[in-house]
Amino acid sequence: KTEAALWRFGRMYEAELVDGLYFALPTRAAARQIHERVNRFARWMFPDGHSPDTVLAVPGYVRAGDFTGRHLPEYRVWWDADADTGRRLWAAESAKRYLAAQVAVGTIDQAMMGALQVRHAHMRVACLARNLLVIDEVHASDPYMRVIIEGLLDAHIGSGGHALLMSATLGSSARRHWLTRNRRQVPDQPLGEAIATPYPSVTVAAPAPDFETVAEAGKNNQAKTVRLETNSDMEEFAHQSNLALKAAREGAKVLIIRNTVAHALETQNVLEKAAKETDARLLFDCEGVPTLHHSRYAAGDRKLLDRAVERDFGRPRRSGGRIVVSTQTLEQSLDIDADLLITDLAPMDVLLQRIGRLHRNPETERPDGHEDPVCIVLTPSDADLTPLLSNGRGGPNPNGLGPRGYVYPDLRVIELTRRLIAKSAVSGDPWRIPEMNRELVERATHPDQLEKLVSEMGEAWAELRNEIEGQTMGDLQLARKNRLNRGVSFLDRNVRFGSDEERIRTRLGDESVEVKFDPAPPSPFDGDDRIDAMPIPARWLREATPDGTVAPTVEGRKVRFQAGGRNFVYDRLGLQRQS
Repeated sequence: KTEAALWRFGRMYEAELVDGLYFALPTRAAARQIHERVNRFARWMFPDGHSPDTVLAVPGYVRAGDFTGRHLPEYRVWWDADADTGRRLWAAESAKRYLAAQVAVGTIDQAMMGALQVRHAHMRVACLARNLLVIDEVHASDPYMRVIIEGLLDAHIGSGGHALLMSATLGSSARRHWLTRNRRQVPDQPLGEAIATPYPSVTVAAPAPDFETVAEAGKNNQAKTVRLETNSDMEEFAHQSNLALKAAREGAKVLIIRNTVAHALETQNVLEKAAKETDARLLFDCEGVPTLHHSRYAAGDRKLLDRAVERDFGRPRRSGGRIVVSTQTLEQSLDIDADLLITDLAPMDVLLQRIGRLHRNPETERPDGHEDPVCIVLTPSDADLTPLLSNGRGGPNPNGLGPRGYVYPDLRVIELTRRLIAKSAVSGDPWRIPEMNRELVERATHPDQLEKLVSEMGEAWAELRNEIEGQTMGDLQLARKNRLNRGVSFLDRNVRFGSDEERIRTRLGDESVEVKFDPAPPSPFDGDDRIDAMPIPARWLREATPDGTVAPTVEGRKVRFQAGGRNFVYDRLGLQRQS
């Protein structure tokens, strides 16, 4: 998909339809990796001496092309000594300027800021207007994000811009929404018709949705046949660790993806105890320090962790067995290649994204016993998921499945996904990827399938459906309230632009409060690097707001501090709360 989007940009630029490109990804890690690929493409596409420096539009980085900058006092930026001052490097120096770059790669959040009632929103969209806007993994947009992205697309396309939305796992209902949202409501496709829709394909939205098949699925070198296995206890950490260690001893690269940071940390702890000294070399490390990969790290350490993952699982990847434990931070858009995947049960579209990291590079030489791709799915011990319906926020269920605050609240999709996995595991019939992508997604997400499941499972599941629909309506209303109304005059006194304190967000559920350190403690991975600030999940502070800077206590590679009346520790395992 990435190369197809870049080729599209090249043709549109040649035809003078666009002047530049903004490539939007769902995560920081994905943006950082895709930045390298886009930068190489830009150097190839433009004549020598005229290639734009591709900006990495991710806060915490100051990167343009092959050059790296560093913030200095008084808003100044120091660039690499060999950086030509005549270059357009200034666009990388501030988040407000990212979209002014001719070519930039960043998170979708940076583009979405142009559709929210926040300062500089009009400037952001104006800068973007003559660029091709590429939104990758659009299936990952929740209802709140979807409304904001709709506002962004209305402003962008309405001013003459062009957009390309991409996904390998987009269901027919979501596809219909993106393609027909400015027309009268169009009914969902029947299940059989949705499954029969060409895949992979390119669909043009105007003047009417039109499909064009671009390849026959399963007849290219990216096709793979994946064997599904199930492990019926998501909390049996010792067994999972033994499976991973056995494969790593055989030389396999093992990727373990857990739904929550809590489960990832417990997996890492059990894995380290099981490995002991004899197998310690098989565990993922960053700068020689054993660790895992998730979102609760300081910005500088996230850079180190991303590079370490690419070292072990990227192209080319380091030889020998290796195990990395992660959360959703490694599940999509990343060009990493595992020999074995062990993953928590997740919605079908998410699961297929995770499988995309398995045997990704057909040219990789696999260790003996791992020539064929195998995905081990960790499921709850009880095949009946009904007990999970009663879970609430903070309840006794850290596996991320369940309504009211968990990672994947729609258990209808989870149950349909579980059944498809179990059917494959019992029958021995593998999944043919990408040939079966369309069918698998539709059978787990299509409205007819969801309603059929509710009718079968009874009243408790009907209540779940109503709760999900109610939550969706609430998120949609909040998004519409926060979205910038471009039909109102810029000078109208009712037009407001929120400050940071008003917390108008691009996403729901991941808001954080940044704590400044003074003095700045050392990184647990590289003592020469200093941690200036630490993002803390807002829900951990219980509405308390840290006042001023925080003075941390350093104990070897561990940092302890207080914020908002709470105790925290930060070390090689990331940020954790203390009782």
